[in-house]
Amino acid sequence: MTDALSIARDLIRCPSVTPADAGALGVLEKALGAAGFICHRVTFSEAGTADVDNLYARIGTEGPHITFAGHTDVVPPGDESAWSVGAFSGEVKDGVLHGRGAVDMKGGIACSVAAVLEHLAANGGKPRADGKGSISFLITGDEEDVSINGTIKLLKWAAERGEKFDHCVLGEPSNVETLGDTIKVGRRGSQSGTLYVDG
Repeated sequence: MTDALSIARDLIRCPSVTPADAGALGVLEKALGAAGFICHRVTFSEAGTADVDNLYARIGTEGPHITFAGHTDVVPPGDESAWSVGAFSGEVKDGVLHGRGAVDMKGGIACSVAAVLEHLAANGGKPRADGKGSISFLITGDEEDVSINGTIKLLKWAAERGEKFDHCVLGEPSNVETLGDTIKVGRRGSQSGTLYVDG
């Protein structure tokens, strides 16, 4: 299970609607752990919110350090009878991978993991041929909903452990016209709230 399609299909088959993990982080832990990554499953909670599992996995102990960030949670599938295939089937139909999260962003995570595993195999299991450097994955299960127990807390947890990132890649699609036509630096941010209307 080290090619991008297999990893993506395994991830899509996990119905990880926020805040449920449904096994998605386990798919990544298995693939990364087998390649020598030290994996940490970190659960965050806050009053009034559901507990959320997150994953931090790293190989290497020195810089430069590149991290691949992302999320395995997805929005609800809605009316599943409206889907041409099962929302969590991971089915390939006419050469296209289908399922909730195929684009946002289980497919991107799968591609990153597969590329890193291929890179490590070509370098004797090391981040760089000279033995230096580190590669990590910072994966949250709380991006599609309130985003309280995910990335911000995971970054704080990593900083408290002395983790420092030189570079970060987020494989979430943000295209202007065609796939891959744009490289963006930063994030637009998000805001959550509750609106009450009387009348």
